[in-house]
Amino acid sequence: MGHLHFLNTFFKEGKTMQKIKVAHMSDLHYAPKNLEESDRCFTAAVTEAIENKVHCAIITGDSTDHALDTHQPAVRALARQIQRLADFCPVLMLQGTFSHEPPGFLRMLSMVGSRHPITVAERVGSFGLRTDFKAIEVVRTNAQYAAVFHTLPTLNKADLAAMDCAEGGDVHSGARGVVAKVLESWAPVNRKLRSQGVPSMVLSHGTVFNSITEHGIPMAGTDHELGLGSLFSCEATGVALGHIHKQQDWSESVYGLAQTVAYAGSIGRFHHGEEGDKYWLEWEIDADSAQIHKHPTPARRTVDLVFNGIPDLDFLRARAQDCEGACVRVRYEVDEEQRQKVDRNAIRAILEAAGVQDVQIEGKTLIVQRQRAQGISTVSLNDKLAMWCDATSTPGTSELQERLALLLTKEPEQIANDVLEQLSQSNDSHSSSPSKKTVQIPDFVEASLVNGETAEMF
Repeated sequence: MGHLHFLNTFFKEGKTMQKIKVAHMSDLHYAPKNLEESDRCFTAAVTEAIENKVHCAIITGDSTDHALDTHQPAVRALARQIQRLADFCPVLMLQGTFSHEPPGFLRMLSMVGSRHPITVAERVGSFGLRTDFKAIEVVRTNAQYAAVFHTLPTLNKADLAAMDCAEGGDVHSGARGVVAKVLESWAPVNRKLRSQGVPSMVLSHGTVFNSITEHGIPMAGTDHELGLGSLFSCEATGVALGHIHKQQDWSESVYGLAQTVAYAGSIGRFHHGEEGDKYWLEWEIDADSAQIHKHPTPARRTVDLVFNGIPDLDFLRARAQDCEGACVRVRYEVDEEQRQKVDRNAIRAILEAAGVQDVQIEGKTLIVQRQRAQGISTVSLNDKLAMWCDATSTPGTSELQERLALLLTKEPEQIANDVLEQLSQSNDSHSSSPSKKTVQIPDFVEASLVNGETAEMF
């Protein structure tokens, strides 16, 4: 009787009476090196999702960073939070990148004891959130659901070939075309669900063409499997994505359907240089619309200090005061001759004394390549200059030879006076008068003249 009463209130004139709240987390990347960051951020997200009373939770791939032994602390920590989340609501986990999340690992996680089931999507399929909100299950014929989730996880080449052949296509056609066919096939299903007042979502782990990475770089190329046009054309209320670590979203409203496509982004900040805050997303969906609410996670703060040359220790001491609790990366570039002058221990001591959580020092040594032209010792200085220009691909050989001739025949002070006189005459001359050719002096010559020295090139 209670269940029948719920159905009567849930459906009215074919439309849902309430919005479905879905917690969307992605790219947890649990691993020994990320354990503190992953667990702090994911724990906070799970706690907040429970407090917000979501109806279900989805994790769109890459729960781990790489293959892990089940006895490792990272696996136990991940299982603990998944169990805590599933004790509150049904959980649907999507297969991510195989190198991050080995096939079969999620099935192991689904066996942790919890009040609600943990459902794993390793293949293309459709899953329904039961109207009693107690489970997410493979869609059954003639069953009623509060929401339907179509899953498009990471696929291997065999899966893509099988789907392409099933559609009568060419085995060698691109992955993007195969995926577009799958999305297209869901459109009539989603239209029917919408007419019945049931919201639908597509869950996928992949790259949207021209999406932005966490480092601010647009993704472009021929191997990307998801196009925004295809994602919107499947007519799902919302599309929840994983794989790209930067949170971003797109919206479109057509024929009364307000659609949203969104990456949750990574749960934490796992690399230096990542832009923007980190979030978990709370979706509110009904048959006609999807809205997302961004909830920041307590991701660590990273700071990059970059030096073109030997790191300035005084500058480091000044900046270190603003880096307490952050993860700091010091990067520098020096010539071979300067490499031994870099005091890495002093750099680390300065930052650690200021309360920096983690210090990374990355130095790059610029190798000076020296070339000697055959027979250069037997020719004139003028010819040596020409041979040097040729060996180093330096343009303007004749102009440089003219400047060299000046240095060999005149004192630096006289050269400077001649140049100043020419400049003065040029400024005083009338605009209609013939212009005089001015002598342009290369930077290395100018430096020599200022110092009152003759440039020695060889």
